[in-house]
Amino acid sequence: MDATTLLVWVISGAFGMGYFVYGKKQHKGVALAAGILLCVIPYFIDNIWLLISVCVALIVSPFIIRV
Repeated sequence: MDATTLLVWVISGAFGMGYFVYGKKQHKGVALAAGILLCVIPYFIDNIWLLISVCVALIVSPFIIRV
């Protein structure tokens, strides 16, 4: 594991925790799901560019999908 991968894991975990807490308190399902996925998805994706693109898509998704 290199420094770039670790940095992406930490940043996605921070966003994931923030989205999870926000989604839980405000009863927003999209933010809650995005938060859970942002915390879990780095364990399953090995390619750094694919991981960054998936994390960016998950970070932006609560702003695009409004339920």
